[in-house]
This record gives sequence, structure tokens and C-alpha cells, in this order.
Amino acid sequence: MRYFGILVLMVVPLTANTHHAFSSEFDADRPFRVTGTIVRVEWINPHSWVHIDVTMDDGSVVPWMMEGGTPNTLLRAGLTRSLLQPGTEVIVRGYQSKDPDCEPKCRGSGRDITFIDGRRIFMGSSGTGAPRDGADPSEGGGEQALPE
Repeated sequence: MRYFGILVLMVVPLTANTHHAFSSEFDADRPFRVTGTIVRVEWINPHSWVHIDVTMDDGSVVPWMMEGGTPNTLLRAGLTRSLLQPGTEVIVRGYQSKDPDCEPKCRGSGRDITFIDGRRIFMGSSGTGAPRDGADPSEGGGEQALPE
């Protein structure tokens, strides 16, 4: 019995789930739409990150980090490494993080990404409690809360 207790203590931390619910990190009442240039993409689990620089009206540049689905989810949706190249201009719609505004940088949950040619591709992750906003094609429609 003693060895079983030690075994349980050793195994439990290794199996802890580090995935988070949408509402723990992002605010469904703070939708955003930004236009910028891809700086880099992190193809990591459990969420990939698309980093873009957004040029403001005054010429200043604001860096944004957009959380997307897993690399496998993005690839199945059609977002490949060749599409998400640094220097590519994109429009991203999503929901801002609960962090204080852009400190240390702007972060958000990206729901869809639009390219110059008009292609719009879902980049979010489903089933995490994100709003049913119509961006996820598997939702079968829904309320359109995101800014166009």
C-alpha cells in the first residue's frame, strides 16, 4: 500500500492537463479585428501562436500574439507553413486576452484569419468554451459577435 501511494504521487503531476478553457484567459466581450504583417508563427502544442505587427495610424507598431488551435488543427483547416510566412499581410479577428491592455504585448485568441486574396480560414480551437460566433465552420452558424 505504501508503494502504491508513492507511485500515485509520482504519476499524478505527470498527467495533469495544462490545457485551459477559453474564459480563463480571453474575454468574449472584447472582440478585435486587426490588420498586420506576420512576423513569426510558433507551431507548438497545445496552441500555436501567430505573431503579427500592427501599424497604427500614427505610424507606431504594436506587436500582437494570436493564439490558434493546435498545429494539426491549423493544418486540417488549410493554414500551412507556406501560407503563414513572415511578411504576409493578414486580418485577424478574435477576442482579446484578460491581461491589462497590451501589457507586455497585445494577446488574443484568433478565431479567423483573412488573406489579401479574400480567403478567410478558421484558426481557433473548438470546444474550449470560445463564443459561438460563426467563425468555426463546425458550429453550423451562430451569432456573429466579431467585428467585420
